[in-house]
Amino acid sequence: MEAVEIKQLIEAGIPDAQVQVLGDDGQHFEAHVISASFAGKSLLAQHKLVYATLGTSFEGVLHALSLKTSVPS
Repeated sequence: MEAVEIKQLIEAGIPDAQVQVLGDDGQHFEAHVISASFAGKSLLAQHKLVYATLGTSFEGVLHALSLKTSVPS
């Protein structure tokens, strides 16, 4: 899986999101996601929202995804 694929999946699922995905080994990635959709949600709820955009497309392919989520300042 490529970082650009992860970015596209998150952007498709959270249209107002600003997304940056880093990673170059095809298995370990770090995603920074900023979205107004996160307002009022706990950190756990924010992460669940991001993981929901990925669905089952990353199972068995993606070893690790570190998430940093926030609302726009």
